[in-house]
Amino acid sequence: MLFKLAWKNVWRNRLRSGIMVAAMVFGLLGVILMVGFVKAMTDNMVENAIKYQTAHLQVHTPDFLVNEELGAWLPGADEMAREIREIPGVGGVTVRHVVDGMLASAASTRGVRINGIIAKDESAVTSLAESIVEGRLLPEKGRNPIMVSRRSAKKLNLRIGSKVVLTFSDIQGEVSGAAFRVCGLFNTPSTGFDESNVYVRRADLTGYTGLGQSHEIAVRLTHGDDIDGLKPVVEGVVGDSGIVQDWGEVQPVLAALKGTMHLSNNIIIGVFVAALGFGIINIMLMSVFERTREFGMLMAVGMTGGKVLRLVVMESLMLGGVGSVLGLAASSLMIAVTGKVGLPFGRMAEGLGAFGVDAVLYPEVTMATYLSTLVMLLVTSVLAALYPARQILKKKLSEALAEKH
Repeated sequence: MLFKLAWKNVWRNRLRSGIMVAAMVFGLLGVILMVGFVKAMTDNMVENAIKYQTAHLQVHTPDFLVNEELGAWLPGADEMAREIREIPGVGGVTVRHVVDGMLASAASTRGVRINGIIAKDESAVTSLAESIVEGRLLPEKGRNPIMVSRRSAKKLNLRIGSKVVLTFSDIQGEVSGAAFRVCGLFNTPSTGFDESNVYVRRADLTGYTGLGQSHEIAVRLTHGDDIDGLKPVVEGVVGDSGIVQDWGEVQPVLAALKGTMHLSNNIIIGVFVAALGFGIINIMLMSVFERTREFGMLMAVGMTGGKVLRLVVMESLMLGGVGSVLGLAASSLMIAVTGKVGLPFGRMAEGLGAFGVDAVLYPEVTMATYLSTLVMLLVTSVLAALYPARQILKKKLSEALAEKH
Protein backbone atom coordinates (compact mmCIF):
# COMPACT_ATOMS: atom_id res chain seq x y z
CA MET A 1 0.00 0.00 0.00
CA LEU A 2 2.78 2.44 0.91
CA PHE A 3 4.59 1.64 -2.34
CA LYS A 4 1.57 2.49 -4.51
CA LEU A 5 0.82 5.59 -2.48
CA ALA A 6 4.43 6.78 -2.72
CA TRP A 7 4.52 6.23 -6.51
CA LYS A 8 1.32 8.23 -6.97
CA ASN A 9 2.65 11.02 -4.78
CA VAL A 10 5.85 11.28 -6.83
CA TRP A 11 3.90 11.89 -10.02
CA ARG A 12 1.18 14.00 -8.46
CA ASN A 13 3.11 17.03 -9.70
CA ARG A 14 4.46 15.67 -12.97
CA LEU A 15 6.13 18.89 -14.06
CA ARG A 16 8.18 19.22 -10.89
CA SER A 17 9.17 15.55 -10.78
CA GLY A 18 9.89 15.54 -14.52
CA ILE A 19 12.22 18.53 -14.22
CA MET A 20 14.09 16.82 -11.38
CA VAL A 21 14.46 13.58 -13.32
CA ALA A 22 15.59 15.48 -16.43
CA ALA A 23 18.18 17.36 -14.36
CA MET A 24 19.52 14.07 -13.04
CA VAL A 25 19.68 12.54 -16.53
CA PHE A 26 21.53 15.45 -18.13
CA GLY A 27 23.75 15.86 -15.08
CA LEU A 28 24.75 12.20 -15.21
CA LEU A 29 25.43 12.45 -18.94
CA GLY A 30 27.94 15.21 -18.30
CA VAL A 31 29.52 13.59 -15.24
CA ILE A 32 29.91 10.13 -16.77
CA LEU A 33 31.34 11.62 -19.98
CA MET A 34 33.86 13.55 -17.89
CA VAL A 35 34.80 10.41 -15.95
CA GLY A 36 35.17 8.46 -19.19
CA PHE A 37 37.28 11.23 -20.70
CA VAL A 38 39.63 11.41 -17.70
CA LYS A 39 40.09 7.63 -17.72
CA ALA A 40 40.65 7.54 -21.48
CA MET A 41 43.20 10.37 -21.35
CA THR A 42 45.14 8.85 -18.44
CA ASP A 43 45.17 5.36 -19.95
CA ASN A 44 46.20 6.81 -23.32
CA MET A 45 49.10 8.73 -21.78
CA VAL A 46 50.36 5.58 -20.05
CA GLU A 47 49.86 3.43 -23.14
CA ASN A 48 51.73 5.86 -25.38
CA ALA A 49 54.58 6.25 -22.89
CA ILE A 50 55.05 2.48 -22.78
CA LYS A 51 54.53 2.11 -26.51
CA TYR A 52 56.96 4.76 -27.71
CA GLN A 53 59.29 5.59 -24.82
CA THR A 54 59.78 3.50 -21.70
CA ALA A 55 58.58 -0.01 -22.61
CA HIS A 56 57.42 -2.00 -19.57
CA LEU A 57 60.84 -2.41 -17.94
CA GLN A 58 64.21 -0.68 -18.22
CA VAL A 59 67.65 -1.60 -16.92
CA HIS A 60 70.41 0.93 -16.12
CA THR A 61 73.37 1.26 -13.82
CA PRO A 62 72.85 3.30 -10.64
CA ASP A 63 75.30 5.93 -11.92
CA PHE A 64 73.33 6.36 -15.14
CA LEU A 65 70.16 7.05 -13.17
CA VAL A 66 71.95 9.82 -11.27
CA ASN A 67 73.64 11.36 -14.30
CA GLU A 68 73.29 10.06 -17.85
CA GLU A 69 76.99 10.15 -18.59
CA LEU A 70 78.63 8.21 -21.39
CA GLY A 71 80.85 6.36 -18.92
CA ALA A 72 77.91 4.96 -16.93
CA TRP A 73 77.60 1.97 -19.25
CA LEU A 74 75.87 -1.31 -18.41
CA PRO A 75 78.34 -4.23 -18.27
CA GLY A 76 77.32 -7.31 -20.22
CA ALA A 77 74.21 -5.64 -21.65
CA ASP A 78 73.99 -7.86 -24.75
CA GLU A 79 74.40 -11.05 -22.75
CA MET A 80 71.72 -9.94 -20.27
CA ALA A 81 69.40 -9.07 -23.15
CA ARG A 82 69.78 -12.57 -24.60
CA GLU A 83 68.88 -14.16 -21.26
CA ILE A 84 65.92 -11.83 -20.73
CA ARG A 85 64.55 -12.76 -24.17
CA GLU A 86 64.32 -16.37 -23.02
CA ILE A 87 62.04 -15.51 -20.09
CA PRO A 88 58.43 -16.62 -20.76
CA GLY A 89 56.16 -13.58 -21.04
CA VAL A 90 58.83 -11.29 -22.53
CA GLY A 91 57.78 -9.98 -25.93
CA GLY A 92 60.92 -8.09 -26.95
CA VAL A 93 64.22 -6.68 -25.71
CA THR A 94 66.34 -3.86 -27.13
CA VAL A 95 69.76 -2.58 -26.05
CA ARG A 96 70.49 1.12 -26.51
CA HIS A 97 73.65 3.20 -26.56
CA VAL A 98 72.59 6.62 -25.32
CA VAL A 99 74.41 9.95 -25.41
CA ASP A 100 73.35 13.58 -25.19
CA GLY A 101 74.45 15.82 -28.02
CA MET A 102 73.61 18.54 -30.51
CA LEU A 103 71.76 18.14 -33.80
CA ALA A 104 72.73 20.77 -36.35
CA SER A 105 71.46 21.59 -39.82
CA ALA A 106 72.11 24.52 -42.12
CA ALA A 107 69.08 26.25 -40.57
CA SER A 108 69.40 25.69 -36.83
CA THR A 109 70.80 23.65 -33.92
CA ARG A 110 69.11 21.91 -31.00
CA GLY A 111 69.99 19.63 -28.10
CA VAL A 112 68.87 16.00 -28.45
CA ARG A 113 69.16 12.58 -26.90
CA ILE A 114 70.93 10.34 -29.41
CA ASN A 115 69.66 6.76 -29.25
CA GLY A 116 71.93 4.17 -30.81
CA ILE A 117 69.74 1.17 -31.59
CA ILE A 118 69.48 -2.04 -33.54
CA ALA A 119 66.41 -1.33 -35.67
CA LYS A 120 65.02 -4.88 -35.62
CA ASP A 121 65.25 -5.16 -31.83
CA GLU A 122 63.80 -1.68 -31.30
CA SER A 123 60.80 -2.54 -33.48
CA ALA A 124 60.09 -5.55 -31.25
CA VAL A 125 59.90 -3.31 -28.17
CA THR A 126 58.54 0.09 -29.24
CA SER A 127 56.30 1.33 -32.05
CA LEU A 128 59.08 3.33 -33.70
CA ALA A 129 58.54 1.59 -37.05
CA GLU A 130 54.79 2.29 -36.93
CA SER A 131 55.42 5.97 -36.18
CA ILE A 132 57.35 6.58 -39.40
CA VAL A 133 55.45 9.09 -41.56
CA GLU A 134 58.04 9.54 -44.27
CA GLY A 135 61.08 7.56 -45.38
CA ARG A 136 62.02 4.31 -43.69
CA LEU A 137 63.48 2.70 -40.60
CA LEU A 138 67.25 2.71 -40.14
CA PRO A 139 68.68 0.47 -42.90
CA GLU A 140 71.34 -2.11 -42.17
CA LYS A 141 73.54 -0.78 -44.96
CA GLY A 142 74.51 2.73 -45.97
CA ARG A 143 76.61 5.42 -44.34
CA ASN A 144 75.36 7.02 -41.14
CA PRO A 145 71.55 7.06 -41.50
CA ILE A 146 69.54 8.97 -38.90
CA MET A 147 65.87 9.22 -37.99
CA VAL A 148 64.49 12.51 -36.73
CA SER A 149 60.96 13.52 -35.80
CA ARG A 150 58.72 15.38 -38.19
CA ARG A 151 58.56 18.27 -35.74
CA SER A 152 62.35 18.55 -35.57
CA ALA A 153 62.58 18.27 -39.34
CA LYS A 154 60.19 21.17 -39.72
CA LYS A 155 62.12 23.39 -37.29
CA LEU A 156 65.52 22.46 -38.76
CA ASN A 157 64.29 22.60 -42.37
CA LEU A 158 65.09 18.94 -43.06
CA ARG A 159 63.72 16.38 -45.46
CA ILE A 160 64.62 12.85 -46.52
CA GLY A 161 68.23 12.86 -47.68
CA SER A 162 69.17 16.05 -45.82
CA LYS A 163 72.57 16.19 -44.18
CA VAL A 164 72.86 16.89 -40.45
CA VAL A 165 75.75 16.95 -38.02
CA LEU A 166 75.66 15.30 -34.60
CA THR A 167 78.06 16.64 -31.99
CA PHE A 168 78.76 14.91 -28.67
CA SER A 169 81.53 13.98 -26.26
CA ASP A 170 83.41 10.71 -26.73
CA ILE A 171 84.62 8.38 -23.97
CA GLN A 172 87.78 10.46 -23.58
CA GLY A 173 85.75 13.59 -22.93
CA GLU A 174 86.75 15.11 -26.27
CA VAL A 175 84.18 16.77 -28.50
CA SER A 176 83.36 14.47 -31.40
CA GLY A 177 80.91 14.57 -34.23
CA ALA A 178 79.88 13.14 -37.55
CA ALA A 179 77.65 13.85 -40.52
CA PHE A 180 74.45 11.81 -40.95
CA ARG A 181 71.80 11.56 -43.65
CA VAL A 182 68.08 11.66 -42.77
CA CYS A 183 66.52 8.36 -43.80
CA GLY A 184 63.17 8.66 -42.01
CA LEU A 185 60.82 10.97 -40.16
CA PHE A 186 58.79 9.72 -37.22
CA ASN A 187 55.84 11.21 -35.37
CA THR A 188 54.60 10.10 -31.94
CA PRO A 189 51.79 11.57 -29.80
CA SER A 190 54.35 13.29 -27.51
CA THR A 191 55.72 16.56 -28.86
CA GLY A 192 58.34 16.75 -26.10
CA PHE A 193 59.68 13.29 -26.90
CA ASP A 194 59.77 13.99 -30.63
CA GLU A 195 61.67 17.24 -30.28
CA SER A 196 64.35 15.77 -28.00
CA ASN A 197 65.13 12.36 -29.53
CA VAL A 198 66.87 11.07 -32.65
CA TYR A 199 67.80 7.51 -33.66
CA VAL A 200 70.96 6.20 -35.28
CA ARG A 201 72.46 2.74 -35.67
CA ARG A 202 74.14 1.55 -32.50
CA ALA A 203 77.24 0.40 -34.34
CA ASP A 204 77.71 3.86 -35.86
CA LEU A 205 77.32 5.65 -32.53
CA THR A 206 79.63 3.32 -30.57
CA GLY A 207 82.26 3.81 -33.24
CA TYR A 208 82.23 7.58 -32.82
CA THR A 209 82.01 7.62 -29.01
CA GLY A 210 84.79 5.04 -28.68
CA LEU A 211 82.73 3.00 -26.23
CA GLY A 212 81.72 -0.45 -27.36
CA GLN A 213 79.17 -0.78 -24.58
CA SER A 214 75.52 0.18 -24.05
CA HIS A 215 73.65 2.08 -21.38
CA GLU A 216 70.05 0.89 -21.44
CA ILE A 217 67.99 -2.26 -21.85
CA ALA A 218 64.28 -1.85 -22.59
CA VAL A 219 61.90 -4.79 -22.17
CA ARG A 220 58.41 -5.20 -23.59
CA LEU A 221 56.18 -7.78 -21.93
CA THR A 222 53.59 -9.84 -23.78
CA HIS A 223 51.01 -8.79 -21.19
CA GLY A 224 51.49 -5.52 -19.34
CA ASP A 225 49.67 -6.85 -16.27
CA ASP A 226 52.57 -9.26 -15.66
CA ILE A 227 55.00 -6.50 -14.60
CA ASP A 228 54.88 -7.34 -10.88
CA GLY A 229 55.49 -11.01 -11.59
CA LEU A 230 58.22 -10.69 -14.22
CA LYS A 231 60.18 -7.79 -12.78
CA PRO A 232 61.79 -10.00 -10.05
CA VAL A 233 62.71 -12.55 -12.74
CA VAL A 234 64.47 -9.88 -14.80
CA GLU A 235 66.18 -8.63 -11.63
CA GLY A 236 67.51 -12.15 -11.12
CA VAL A 237 69.13 -12.04 -14.55
CA VAL A 238 70.56 -8.54 -14.08
CA GLY A 239 71.87 -9.19 -10.59
CA ASP A 240 74.09 -6.47 -9.15
CA SER A 241 75.06 -5.15 -12.56
CA GLY A 242 72.10 -2.77 -12.81
CA ILE A 243 68.76 -1.61 -11.52
CA VAL A 244 65.47 -2.78 -13.05
CA GLN A 245 62.69 -0.18 -13.16
CA ASP A 246 59.13 -0.49 -14.37
CA TRP A 247 57.52 2.27 -16.42
CA GLY A 248 56.08 3.89 -13.29
CA GLU A 249 59.54 4.26 -11.77
CA VAL A 250 60.95 5.63 -15.01
CA GLN A 251 58.13 8.18 -15.24
CA PRO A 252 56.90 8.71 -11.65
CA VAL A 253 54.79 11.76 -12.53
CA LEU A 254 52.75 9.72 -14.99
CA ALA A 255 52.40 6.88 -12.48
CA ALA A 256 51.18 9.34 -9.84
CA LEU A 257 48.67 10.77 -12.31
CA LYS A 258 47.30 7.32 -13.04
CA GLY A 259 47.17 6.57 -9.32
CA THR A 260 45.07 9.66 -8.60
CA MET A 261 42.70 9.08 -11.52
CA HIS A 262 40.20 7.13 -9.41
CA LEU A 263 40.33 9.76 -6.70
CA SER A 264 39.66 12.59 -9.16
CA ASN A 265 36.79 10.67 -10.73
CA ASN A 266 35.28 9.98 -7.31
CA ILE A 267 35.53 13.66 -6.46
CA ILE A 268 33.72 14.58 -9.68
CA ILE A 269 30.94 12.09 -8.96
CA GLY A 270 30.81 13.09 -5.28
CA VAL A 271 30.31 16.78 -6.08
CA PHE A 272 27.49 15.93 -8.48
CA VAL A 273 25.80 13.59 -5.99
CA ALA A 274 26.04 16.21 -3.23
CA ALA A 275 24.45 18.86 -5.46
CA LEU A 276 21.78 16.36 -6.45
CA GLY A 277 21.08 15.64 -2.79
CA PHE A 278 20.30 19.30 -2.11
CA GLY A 279 18.02 19.31 -5.13
CA ILE A 280 16.08 16.32 -3.83
CA ILE A 281 15.83 17.89 -0.38
CA ASN A 282 14.32 21.00 -1.96
CA ILE A 283 11.83 18.98 -4.01
CA MET A 284 10.80 16.84 -1.04
CA LEU A 285 10.42 19.86 1.26
CA MET A 286 8.06 21.49 -1.23
CA SER A 287 6.14 18.25 -1.62
CA VAL A 288 5.86 17.62 2.12
CA PHE A 289 4.85 21.17 3.07
CA GLU A 290 2.19 21.19 0.36
CA ARG A 291 0.70 18.06 1.92
CA THR A 292 1.00 18.95 5.60
CA ARG A 293 -2.77 18.74 6.17
CA GLU A 294 -2.88 15.45 4.22
CA PHE A 295 -0.19 13.94 6.47
CA GLY A 296 -2.14 15.17 9.48
CA MET A 297 -5.26 13.37 8.27
CA LEU A 298 -3.27 10.16 7.66
CA MET A 299 -1.88 10.27 11.18
CA ALA A 300 -5.36 11.07 12.54
CA VAL A 301 -6.76 7.85 11.04
CA GLY A 302 -3.96 5.75 12.53
CA MET A 303 -0.81 6.05 10.39
CA THR A 304 2.18 5.97 12.68
CA GLY A 305 5.17 8.29 12.50
CA GLY A 306 7.31 5.38 11.30
CA LYS A 307 5.03 4.82 8.32
CA VAL A 308 5.04 8.51 7.49
CA LEU A 309 8.83 8.41 7.54
CA ARG A 310 8.90 5.35 5.28
CA LEU A 311 6.43 6.97 2.90
CA VAL A 312 8.56 10.11 2.47
CA VAL A 313 11.75 8.03 2.11
CA MET A 314 10.10 5.82 -0.52
CA GLU A 315 8.99 8.87 -2.50
CA SER A 316 12.50 10.30 -2.46
CA LEU A 317 14.01 6.92 -3.32
CA MET A 318 11.63 6.47 -6.24
CA LEU A 319 12.37 9.94 -7.58
CA GLY A 320 16.12 9.41 -7.26
CA GLY A 321 15.90 5.85 -8.55
CA VAL A 322 14.04 6.80 -11.74
CA GLY A 323 16.46 9.63 -12.47
CA SER A 324 19.49 7.45 -11.68
CA VAL A 325 18.43 4.50 -13.83
CA LEU A 326 17.45 6.66 -16.80
CA GLY A 327 20.59 8.81 -16.46
CA LEU A 328 22.98 5.89 -16.20
CA ALA A 329 21.25 4.06 -19.05
CA ALA A 330 21.59 7.13 -21.28
CA SER A 331 25.19 7.60 -20.13
CA SER A 332 26.15 4.00 -20.91
CA LEU A 333 24.68 4.39 -24.39
CA MET A 334 26.62 7.63 -24.91
CA ILE A 335 29.88 6.01 -23.72
CA ALA A 336 29.26 3.02 -25.99
CA VAL A 337 28.88 5.30 -29.01
CA THR A 338 31.78 7.66 -28.23
CA GLY A 339 33.92 4.67 -27.25
CA LYS A 340 33.63 3.44 -30.83
CA VAL A 341 33.70 6.65 -32.87
CA GLY A 342 36.02 8.53 -30.49
CA LEU A 343 36.20 12.16 -29.42
CA PRO A 344 38.39 14.14 -31.86
CA PHE A 345 40.09 17.24 -30.49
CA GLY A 346 40.87 19.03 -33.73
CA ARG A 347 43.06 22.07 -33.06
CA MET A 348 43.40 21.13 -29.39
CA ALA A 349 45.31 17.99 -30.39
CA GLU A 350 48.58 19.89 -30.78
CA GLY A 351 48.34 21.18 -27.23
CA LEU A 352 47.48 17.76 -25.84
CA GLY A 353 50.56 16.42 -27.62
CA ALA A 354 52.64 18.00 -24.85
CA PHE A 355 51.13 15.36 -22.54
CA GLY A 356 51.56 12.50 -25.00
CA VAL A 357 47.84 12.20 -25.77
CA ASP A 358 46.40 11.07 -29.10
CA ALA A 359 44.30 13.41 -31.24
CA VAL A 360 41.27 11.12 -30.73
CA LEU A 361 40.27 9.63 -27.39
CA TYR A 362 37.82 6.80 -26.75
CA PRO A 363 35.99 7.26 -23.42
CA GLU A 364 35.59 4.20 -21.25
CA VAL A 365 33.72 3.71 -17.99
CA THR A 366 33.89 0.52 -15.97
CA MET A 367 30.86 -1.33 -14.69
CA ALA A 368 32.14 -0.73 -11.15
CA THR A 369 31.84 3.02 -11.74
CA TYR A 370 28.25 2.68 -12.92
CA LEU A 371 27.31 0.52 -9.94
CA SER A 372 29.07 2.71 -7.37
CA THR A 373 27.42 5.81 -8.84
CA LEU A 374 23.99 4.14 -8.66
CA VAL A 375 24.53 3.14 -5.03
CA MET A 376 25.71 6.66 -4.11
CA LEU A 377 22.65 8.19 -5.77
CA LEU A 378 20.22 5.84 -4.05
CA VAL A 379 21.81 6.37 -0.65
CA THR A 380 21.75 10.14 -1.19
CA SER A 381 18.06 9.92 -2.12
CA VAL A 382 17.31 8.18 1.16
CA LEU A 383 19.35 10.65 3.22
CA ALA A 384 17.78 13.59 1.42
CA ALA A 385 14.32 12.44 2.61
CA LEU A 386 15.19 12.43 6.29
CA TYR A 387 15.14 16.20 6.84
CA PRO A 388 11.77 16.80 5.09
CA ALA A 389 10.29 13.82 6.94
CA ARG A 390 11.57 15.17 10.26
CA GLN A 391 9.98 18.54 9.55
CA ILE A 392 6.54 17.01 9.07
CA LEU A 393 6.88 14.68 12.07
CA LYS A 394 7.79 17.61 14.33
CA LYS A 395 4.37 19.19 13.78
CA LYS A 396 1.60 18.49 16.24
CA LEU A 397 -1.45 16.76 14.87
CA SER A 398 -3.66 19.76 15.55
CA GLU A 399 -1.22 22.07 13.73
CA ALA A 400 -0.98 19.75 10.73
CA LEU A 401 -4.78 19.52 10.40
CA ALA A 402 -5.06 23.31 10.63
CA GLU A 403 -2.81 23.87 7.60
CA LYS A 404 -4.65 25.37 4.59
CA HIS A 405 -2.35 24.29 1.71
